[in-house]
Amino acid sequence: MQIRFDDRIALVTGAAQGIGRAIATALVEAGATVHLADIDADGVAATAAAIGAIPHAVDLGSAEGAAGLVESIVAQSGRLDLLVHAAGGVRGQVGRPIEAISEADWRVIFAANVDAAFFLAQAAAPVMKQAHYGRIVTISSGAGLRPSLTGIQAYSSAKHALVGLTKQLAWEFGPDGITVNSVAPGFVRSNPATERQWESYGAEGQKRLVEGIHTRRLGTPADIAAATLFFLSDQAGWITGQVLSVDGGRS
Repeated sequence: MQIRFDDRIALVTGAAQGIGRAIATALVEAGATVHLADIDADGVAATAAAIGAIPHAVDLGSAEGAAGLVESIVAQSGRLDLLVHAAGGVRGQVGRPIEAISEADWRVIFAANVDAAFFLAQAAAPVMKQAHYGRIVTISSGAGLRPSLTGIQAYSSAKHALVGLTKQLAWEFGPDGITVNSVAPGFVRSNPATERQWESYGAEGQKRLVEGIHTRRLGTPADIAAATLFFLSDQAGWITGQVLSVDGGRS
């Protein structure tokens, strides 16, 4: 099965590095016109220059930011066919007791992982409904399906919420020709934050983690990109509301 996206207009958030960058790169290689969004202005500009995409430096934690981004894409490219929300992350909140989590800590995780996904879908919906076509993929996490690590209360809660939002949007958008699915990665060393997390486990912790994976290896950003491109494809047109764990069998 060959998956191509010639003449498709795509948006990938969280695209300055890691999983988002890998997804954007794969889409460009498959023929799509790709817009990149990230709060890291320098990082998203560098990625765009490297892969041949269009950069947007934007904070998507507000409805205004998401709406402005979609408006800009439609103004430049005429429409929006494919939307991947890969922004989010733990924002350094790993291994902390619940007593240490401030209200600001809690809210910043939800803003990046859930609020942005909702506001982007809200902004993209009229464009996709008018075309009677759309593909939306959220990048959730194994932590959004089950408890996994101690000390990621906000992140796990936010990813659970993102999975629920994905399923609800799939129900609401289905009649308009729009599918909504989620890819739930296992542990992927994809950016400085996950590298620090990996190092924090130490040699024994790293060994236990890998031995708990059926394939006995960690995932790569390319593994996540491959699953995401399938959900974005025309071949997946009768698949919606699904969460695909891409974790080497750990789940």
